[in-house]
Amino acid sequence: MCLWSHGNFFFDHSLSTYYPTMPMNPEEYIDVTPEKNHYSLEHFVIPKHYEKDVSSILIPHGVIMDRIQKLARLIVDDTTGPLVVCCILKGGHQYFADLVNQIKALTKNNGMSVPLSLEFIRVKSYKNDQSGGVTISLSEEECKELAGKNLLIVEDIIDTGKTMVKLLERLQEYNPKSVRVTSLLVKKTERSNGYIPDYVGFAIPDAFVVGYALDYNEYFRDLDHICVISEHGKQAYAV
Repeated sequence: MCLWSHGNFFFDHSLSTYYPTMPMNPEEYIDVTPEKNHYSLEHFVIPKHYEKDVSSILIPHGVIMDRIQKLARLIVDDTTGPLVVCCILKGGHQYFADLVNQIKALTKNNGMSVPLSLEFIRVKSYKNDQSGGVTISLSEEECKELAGKNLLIVEDIIDTGKTMVKLLERLQEYNPKSVRVTSLLVKKTERSNGYIPDYVGFAIPDAFVVGYALDYNEYFRDLDHICVISEHGKQAYAV
């Protein structure tokens, strides 16, 4: 199923077994396009060792932080009871850290804050710039501990959607009370299975992006902005 058509995302209802809540409405997140959002490298600070390795800045760091503040507000308003925030490693760790800090600083309308606990899940789904096989490392004990709890899965980017659907299938086997997903980025690609999270930061073009802890073969995690990798960068850091 095509994820992006006529400027809107579509939800594949065949995934609802593993996704009990509704996906975020496209009007509620930011559509990033090459025409509007490809900023020149001359306008921002880029680490010197990456100057030839990215072609443009897609989302500046300050815009990322403002958007995370808004997503945290939405999550807090929708949350009842304690929340287990699950970080998808490694790419999700920066978004996870900034999001948790924002959630901790907020209160609900009744003045109460949201009790949080943290979990970490390692997922591997990339080789170079192509979406490849999926490996999820969750022990049986870790999964059983999630039973009866409200989970918030924090991911950096939804590409084809296959990784997240596989993870949700696994988690549902252990009967959590609820599962919501937030992804900072959702890629507009025809390779998508149609999966959309509950909370989305930005919808981005079908390009390989790096920075803000998003990597290319473990490089670029130290880049603050979200950028489009150049052909020079792909060649320089290929494995």
